[in-house]
Amino acid sequence: MTVLNPYLTFDGKARDAMETYKEIFGGNLDINTFGDFGGTGEDGPPADGIMHAQLTTDDGLTLMGSDAMPGSSPDPNGWISLSGDDGDTLRRYFEALSDGGEILLPLERQMWGDEYGQCKDRFGVQWMVNIADPAAAEGGQ
Repeated sequence: MTVLNPYLTFDGKARDAMETYKEIFGGNLDINTFGDFGGTGEDGPPADGIMHAQLTTDDGLTLMGSDAMPGSSPDPNGWISLSGDDGDTLRRYFEALSDGGEILLPLERQMWGDEYGQCKDRFGVQWMVNIADPAAAEGGQ
C-alpha cells in the first residue's frame, strides 16, 4: 500500500504545531528529536529539535512535520510525502518524479532503517519518498 500525505516544516515550532493539530484532530502523535538519533546540537540541529513528527488520526488522516534545518527556512509550500512498503512502486515514483527535476537527497538506506530520498519535480514541487524496512516495522532492527 502507498499513501500520499502532507509534510510541513516549521521554524523551531514543530512540537507546538503538531501538538496543536493533535488537540484539533485527535489521534496518535509520534515525535522523534534529532537527539533521539544521536544529535547533540553541536555543528547541527538542536538535540531537542523535531526531526520527524507524525500525527495519525482515527479517521485515517496523516500529517507529518519537522523543524527546518539550521541555516534553512521553512518551506511555505511544504513537501508531499509518499511512503509505504511497496519498494518497486515507490522507487518507480521517485525516478519518474525526479526526471527533468532535481534529486535533493538520493533514495538510499537511512539511519532509521528505511530507504528515503527527496527530489524536486520539474514543476518545482518537492517530494519525499520513504520505503519502510519490513524488519524495522516488526521491531527487528
